[in-house]
Amino acid sequence: MAARVAHQGCCSSASTLHTRLRHHGLACRKHSSIRISATGGEDLGGVSTSKPIYQGVYGTYTIESTDVTEVTLYRAGINVAAAAAVTSAAAALLPPDSPLHGQLVAALDPLFLVGAAGLGLSLQLIHIYVDPLKKALQLMWAVGLAGAAGIMVMQDVPAAVYVFEHPVAVWLVGPFFAALTGVAFKEGFCYNKWEAAGLFGTIPLLLLGHLTQLLPVEGERGMLAAFAVLFTVFAGRKWTQQVKDDIGDKSVFEFLKLPEEQQQRLLELRGVRTEKDEE
Repeated sequence: MAARVAHQGCCSSASTLHTRLRHHGLACRKHSSIRISATGGEDLGGVSTSKPIYQGVYGTYTIESTDVTEVTLYRAGINVAAAAAVTSAAAALLPPDSPLHGQLVAALDPLFLVGAAGLGLSLQLIHIYVDPLKKALQLMWAVGLAGAAGIMVMQDVPAAVYVFEHPVAVWLVGPFFAALTGVAFKEGFCYNKWEAAGLFGTIPLLLLGHLTQLLPVEGERGMLAAFAVLFTVFAGRKWTQQVKDDIGDKSVFEFLKLPEEQQQRLLELRGVRTEKDEE
């Protein structure tokens, strides 16, 4: 992640932003923004109405009520997606003669759509400094959802059952799960979460194992169970984080909204060597 998004291209922008932020000592994983003070007055009841002020890379910022709402919805979306995924996984993990098995299989398509809505909401609200990366995750979500919807319309069985019976159909739904893997990577990288790292590895291995038929059915069931456990822990632990962790450094987002010339001037005022200086 970087201090400035260059107009020349996505890859160079990401590299530049990452280098700048590391230069200023802002590690996403450690989230080193510092609470420096609180300003404001008191309400009529004598309770302080001040908000903590945090020092970011390019200035100070506060956490507003709208930020709290965004984070709450982001986490809720992840939890909805997790609940739908775990319930769907139960259809494959329960014995076929279980009373719930048939009901769960019949509900697989609605469950997928509910989970997709939850993940889609989270992808709209996720805070990633490099905007092209966020858009890439949203595009993968949309492509994978379209693939799953196409199966639902064209086939007489639930999409999950069709993919199980036709491994090549992983290509249709794979982008959706790639988007979920991207969220897991972001969470694991920024916050050093073991369950997010586990999801980052489990999802592609399960899909590739099924696509190539290198995983036996029992192996797939085992990885599906691991996925369900990891996703449950991941979703639950999101509520234990501070809101500011999911917000990130708001001064960086404000900086990236500025025209390039203003970004250049701000960097020069802060004594940071720019690309033009290095030429």
